[in-house]
Amino acid sequence: MIVDAHHHLWDPALADYPWMNDEMASIRRRFGPEQLEPLLREHGVAGTVVVQARASLDETRALLEIADATPFLLGVVGWVDLADPATADILDGFGEKLVGIRHQVHDEQDPRWLLRPDVQRGLEAVGEAGLAYDLLVRPRELRAAFEAARRQADTRFVVDHLAKPPIRDGAADEWARGLAALAELSNVTCKLSGLVTEAHWSSWSRDELVPYLRRAVDWFGCERCMFGSDWPVCLLAADYGAVLSLVVEALREDERASVLGETATRVYCLEQSR
Repeated sequence: MIVDAHHHLWDPALADYPWMNDEMASIRRRFGPEQLEPLLREHGVAGTVVVQARASLDETRALLEIADATPFLLGVVGWVDLADPATADILDGFGEKLVGIRHQVHDEQDPRWLLRPDVQRGLEAVGEAGLAYDLLVRPRELRAAFEAARRQADTRFVVDHLAKPPIRDGAADEWARGLAALAELSNVTCKLSGLVTEAHWSSWSRDELVPYLRRAVDWFGCERCMFGSDWPVCLLAADYGAVLSLVVEALREDERASVLGETATRVYCLEQSR
């Protein structure tokens, strides 16, 4: 069973998405489940995890409502203010389709934001609620991400988009050191997602991106890697089928079952959320 562990749904006519600049004008429009469903059917994807795209409890609630009404949406990675002392109570008020929490850490000025005491308390609440925490970080934040995951050893962490390697300029040493270190922690998994938009959108190639995917799989092992399309962000550089094919073709036959479905099902407890 193929599970897409990372995509988004949004409507900029109803809410503000600050990161959607003019460069992203082509995706600054509504994307709903009815547009994704035919793509899933075409490519044999059985279920998905939808991920927050703005720092908003209202969005989290809206995504949970959509998931309840949409059979293929197996789980929601939502947002809460980790620094809020009431984080545990807020999490307790969400439904069973909530499987994880995420914050745009790479947009914080402080590269050690994850290590703030109030944020650490929030991460502890996420773990105690039985949820995963998605790490949206770049190489700058990888040291703090490692320390946060080390401190919160009972919480499941998921690195989004391979921590966004600097593919365009090729200066990958800091990224490689940081992600390889994270892979040493057994409570951390990695999403094979988001690479086409870290490369040059109009000229990326499989030969350029597959080495990054292979390094992640070799570091984490297939049992701690999962596929994510990053649709519709991926449409800036590639269609859904091209993104899925990129990951499938980077994997050995014996790695595919884990990466394409089993890891996401286990880490996000998707069987329990149905």
